[in-house]
Amino acid sequence: MKLGEALGASLSGGQVIELVADLGGGKTTFTQGLVKGLGSKDIVSSPTFTLKKVYQSGKLRIFHYDFYRLSEPGILRDELSESIGDKNAITIIEWADIVSGVLPTDRITIELKPTANDPDEREVIIRYPEQFGEVIRKLETERQEVEP
Repeated sequence: MKLGEALGASLSGGQVIELVADLGGGKTTFTQGLVKGLGSKDIVSSPTFTLKKVYQSGKLRIFHYDFYRLSEPGILRDELSESIGDKNAITIIEWADIVSGVLPTDRITIELKPTANDPDEREVIIRYPEQFGEVIRKLETERQEVEP
């Protein structure tokens, strides 16, 4: 949640974030932090059954898509294309394989992997284009767990 919040505070609009994790892997928790970091007071919940949720933060809209239940994205592919092109929006996508042809190459991909030692702990792998390098490296440095 704190990593999502820190990332959200650094976003300005037009970014696409792909979240990769198993069921119950922390995608919604990460999104809750990100939306909070963007300054929104909206309550974030998983869009698994609604497919899309929209949150507001000042002038920015946050589109949160979940394609888990779909075998074909249909009209949501068109909606996703529109939100990706919107400079006044942040687009968050879960289970993005079904729409991979629509996703920009300059997206931030955040993979949350469970650790063997603690079911609530996650290894976080972040893939990003160089234009986000400084922001992501700062987040990685600030959030590194340090052993005593």
